[in-house]
Amino acid sequence: MTFSLLGRCARTGQFGAIVTTSSIGVGARCAFARAGVGAALTQHRTDPRLGPVMLDLMASGLTGPEALAGTVAATPHRDWRQLAIIDAAGRTAAFTGAHVRPAHGEAHGTDCVAIGNIIRDGAMPAVMVRAFEADPALPLAARLVAAIQAGEAAGGEIASVASAALLVVDRERFPYVDLRVDEHARPLDELARLWSAYAPQADDYVRRAVDPDGAALYVAPPAKE
Repeated sequence: MTFSLLGRCARTGQFGAIVTTSSIGVGARCAFARAGVGAALTQHRTDPRLGPVMLDLMASGLTGPEALAGTVAATPHRDWRQLAIIDAAGRTAAFTGAHVRPAHGEAHGTDCVAIGNIIRDGAMPAVMVRAFEADPALPLAARLVAAIQAGEAAGGEIASVASAALLVVDRERFPYVDLRVDEHARPLDELARLWSAYAPQADDYVRRAVDPDGAALYVAPPAKE
C-alpha cells in the first residue's frame, strides 16, 4: 500500500525520493539517498536494510541496475520486496517480488523511476513519471511533490494515505530536504505545504553548516496571539 518515485536533477546533481502510504512512519523506512551516489526505495513488507545496501553497492562502483540486481540476488525474502534505484548517471531499475500484492506497477522516465503496490491502477506510476518530467527547470523537490500528487489524483492506493516523506540530497553528507508527515488526514497536501515553507530557507540551512559566518541572521517568526 505504497507508491513512490525517485528522481535526479541533471542540472544540479541532486537526488531525491518521495513516498506515501496508509501506515505511519513511511519516511523512516522506505526512502534512502546519498549525495554523489544516487537514491533507493524499499517497500512492501519493507526491509529498511536494503536501502543502504543498494547505496553502498553504487558507491563501490556498480551501476544502479547492477546494484539492484546484486541486492535482489542476496536477499532471502526477495519475493516480498518491491525496490527501485537511480544512480549518478540517471540509470534506473526496479524489482517487484512474486508475493507483492496487486495492483502493482513500475514506470521509468528521464532521470526517474516510480513504483507502487496495492494501488488502484498498475498504470499509475507512469502518470507520476509524466508529472515529474513535465518541467525540468523546477527544483527537484517541487518535481517530486508534483509527481506524488499526480499519483494520488490518478487513483492512489487502495486505502487512504496517512504518511508521506520527501528526501533530497545535494552536495553534503546531510540531506538538503528531509520532510515527513505522519498520521495526517491529507499528508500529501501537508507535505506540499511544508516544502513551500521550507524552500526559501533550504540553502541557508546548508550555509549555516558549511559557512556559518556568511549565513543569514535568523529572525524568529512573530508569536501567534
